Amino acid sequence: MKKVLIVDDTKNIRLLLTTCLELYGFKVFSTNNGKAAIELFKNENLDLAFLDIKLPEMSGTEVLRVIRNLNINTPVIIMTAFATVKNAVECTKLGAVAYLQKPFTAEKVKNVLSEIYISLDDNILDKQKKAEDLIICNKLNDAYDLLKSILSLDPCCSKTYELIGKVHELKGEEDKAKVFFETSKQLEK
Repeated sequence: MKKVLIVDDTKNIRLLLTTCLELYGFKVFSTNNGKAAIELFKNENLDLAFLDIKLPEMSGTEVLRVIRNLNINTPVIIMTAFATVKNAVECTKLGAVAYLQKPFTAEKVKNVLSEIYISLDDNILDKQKKAEDLIICNKLNDAYDLLKSILSLDPCCSKTYELIGKVHELKGEEDKAKVFFETSKQLEK
């Protein structure tokens, strides 16, 4: 499971990001200050970090500078409500991989993740294709497990619910199949 750190002094930002990132299968760590963030960078093998520029006591730029000096090369997404050219240039020089302008939505978070390295949509399509192949080979339990993992990446994908319905149908579980087929139809609207 990939590990991500959220560093922001605003509780609602941390909650929004935590919810989004957990849906995409991340183990989330969060803190509201730079000093605690540095300790987490030192003690956890993080795959990604969301770092606010404006933090109490120590700025996000300072945190980024410290971790780079410690040879910690975790990809960092800078979050800011007050973007300036100076900050952008400085953070880019320190290896920031993207910027997220506040306020932002869950969709913007997904877009930034996709742009960076995760390719969530491609990953889902690949997994759906593999699940279809498993269904064809009558490996229904394996297909079901894979489809459940897809739901953790995107709980609103109608195709995934359709395929789970197909698994239940092939197992003779008509009532369960019907529920998933109906959910699939609802999500298509």
